[in-house]
Amino acid sequence: MEFPITELLDYENSTEWILKHFHPKGLQCPKCKKTVKQSRKFRRTQTSELVVHRCYNCDTIYNLYTGTIFQGSQWSVKQVVLLMRGICKKGETTRELAAELGLSYKTVLVMRHKVQDNAELEQPNTPLPDSHSETDEMFQNAGEKRCTSSRS
Repeated sequence: MEFPITELLDYENSTEWILKHFHPKGLQCPKCKKTVKQSRKFRRTQTSELVVHRCYNCDTIYNLYTGTIFQGSQWSVKQVVLLMRGICKKGETTRELAAELGLSYKTVLVMRHKVQDNAELEQPNTPLPDSHSETDEMFQNAGEKRCTSSRS
């Protein structure tokens, strides 16, 4: 049975989660770095229901997704939280995520690739401190041939 889980999440909690993880220093104007308190609520987007702020200092408009991979997208905050949970925590397939979020497979796949590319940029490029490292179990059967089926 499939049903969109986004209806079960709270908008405020999802917004706080995104703010905490995507804007750890707090939401601010991308141009002059003034805080949200130094801006006014300009409007609310129709599809994603995001509050758009206009900076008093430089008149730049921005929202919760500004400066993130979700900038310009129409994803709801609930969908963003569930996508990140599905990719980073649960390891769900793109097909499962698409069904859960009520989005197309291709839309979720493109965003998944952006998330993974972003995560790869954050990986350290320094060598490991020890001279020996263990390989993962997925390489356990590397090089072994599969059982071939008998053909007539």
